[in-house]
Amino acid sequence: MTVITYNDGGLEPAAQLPSTVVVRFCGDSGDGVQLAGNRFTSDAVLGGSDVVTFPEFPAEIRAPAGSRAGVSAFQVRFGEGPLGSHGDAADVLVALNPAALATNIQHIAPGGIVIVDQGAFTPRAVAQAGYAADPLDALDEAGVRLVAVDMTAATLEATRPFGVKRSGALKARNFLALGLVYSMFGHDEAGILEWIGRKFAADVLSRDANRVVFRAGTALAEALELAAFDVVRPAAVEHDGAGRTVTGNEALSLGLMTAAALAGRHMVVGAYPITPASDILHFLARERDPGVTTFQAEDEIAAVGAAIGASYAGAIGVTATSGPGLALKSESIGLAVALELPLVVVDVQRAGPSTGMPTRTEQGDLDIALAGRSGEAPLPVIAARSPADCFDAAIEAVRIAVEHMTPVILLSDAALAVSSEPWRAPDFDSLAPIRPPLAQAQAGADQPFQPFVRDARQVRRWAPPGTPGLQHRIGGLEKADGSGAISYDGANHEAMTSLRAGKVAALGERLDDAYDLAGERQGRLLLVTWGGAFGAVREAVSACRRRGLDVSHLDLRWLNPLDEEIGAIMRGFDRVVVPEQNRGQLAERLRARFLVDARPLSQMQGRPFGLGEIQRAITGALVS
Repeated sequence: MTVITYNDGGLEPAAQLPSTVVVRFCGDSGDGVQLAGNRFTSDAVLGGSDVVTFPEFPAEIRAPAGSRAGVSAFQVRFGEGPLGSHGDAADVLVALNPAALATNIQHIAPGGIVIVDQGAFTPRAVAQAGYAADPLDALDEAGVRLVAVDMTAATLEATRPFGVKRSGALKARNFLALGLVYSMFGHDEAGILEWIGRKFAADVLSRDANRVVFRAGTALAEALELAAFDVVRPAAVEHDGAGRTVTGNEALSLGLMTAAALAGRHMVVGAYPITPASDILHFLARERDPGVTTFQAEDEIAAVGAAIGASYAGAIGVTATSGPGLALKSESIGLAVALELPLVVVDVQRAGPSTGMPTRTEQGDLDIALAGRSGEAPLPVIAARSPADCFDAAIEAVRIAVEHMTPVILLSDAALAVSSEPWRAPDFDSLAPIRPPLAQAQAGADQPFQPFVRDARQVRRWAPPGTPGLQHRIGGLEKADGSGAISYDGANHEAMTSLRAGKVAALGERLDDAYDLAGERQGRLLLVTWGGAFGAVREAVSACRRRGLDVSHLDLRWLNPLDEEIGAIMRGFDRVVVPEQNRGQLAERLRARFLVDARPLSQMQGRPFGLGEIQRAITGALVS
């Protein structure tokens, strides 16, 4: 039986059409909600919309089916851009079982639409989700509009002619849900039908069954007149059809591949699988780029050791990890600082400490990135600000590492890693080449090679083994300035420590994109961000400025070194607020460095900032 209920008494059109819409799919981790969300996103982009997505995964690999612990979700916000946030609450929530409804009903907007698979709300499933009674009866009175459809029965009926077993047939239920939502927003059906043909080309039965189920969903939506709801399709932006959607991990991987080509050096990526950084290793291994070698190590320490060894051999060493892995790599990163070798350490941050919440996002690794090594071992630290920006940040990290002979830490986070947005690949010829400071062969020279002689930028030369006349040795013990010989001299140690630190500090004068300022350079309120906090804050500040509020936004791309101009900008405002997903790590550093009263706005709930909470913080700061 199919039931539709409207608690507002009808389908009157909205007085003002929204410019963006938020749709959230949720179900068991095996229900295909990630596939459904990604496909819906792709067609939203093809329809002309800007998009920001936010997938959420269960941490348990094999959580019991129908349990809250096993719920997976995918949220997409689409419409008129530019968009920076995945949105606060969902206008449309699609829940494929009671557990999905229980864990996601908090994300529905007042008056929003909840589409559920009524066939999945059996007494056993309802009890397993923690409900004392069927929640659909109460949901109708909770300020939302309920569309209860027996998707299970409809899917089984649509696949009956194919003779598919029940378990196999229900794997297509996500396509029925897609058919319902596609009709609601007028998405083009031809694109997904063609895509189903390509994705399931090797399995004709699955191909045909999924197509029929999708069409059954669109037919059911038409019969129920779902398109009459006052959640309307967003206004499309004009585009030429080029480009693609990209996740942060995909963009970062493509950036690494591009950087290797720009430098004309082979790249070796040593990594140990860890959520949410594993996809970088997986993506690069699948691509089989001739300029990139991937190595899955037995542990985090072996992974960074392999990358350092590759850099010593003349390749670009890269290692990718998340918070606990960064802690394990700290001693080896200190070695790379002392050796002054090019090394890129990618840290896709997750909620900690220790194992923490491995599938949830956080910005908790800033302190360890900046100072988590023994002794005085500063290195450059860069943060990506959006999924697509991970491409540019990866190239910039490799550029600094190679051209300045130093390890670099590139900070991403779990939300950026799995979220997606539109991206257009740049013309390779438009990108500036990366120029390694290679030492020249000295065959027959009277003087031995001096590996730690520096140029005007305090950068030593890169001397891969096997180059005639450039024989040298390096290791973890302190080196004598110039020759690189082992030295226990205190004055030399202090000089070498200062040289390494000075090289990093001097980068501040050479970075063209150290920060990005939106708004005036002085005023009542300045919000300062880094990394994944950028999108929601930039969009919220833009909205507040359109309302006439005196607020500006300063985003820091480089966290070490800090450009001196940052202090001058902050001093031009009455109040400085620093939104970040930690307990105020950047705010504390800004206060210490620039003696400015920077106040933290902390949030550590495993989800990115929402537009609403940033706008409320702006209003509160301006009226207090």
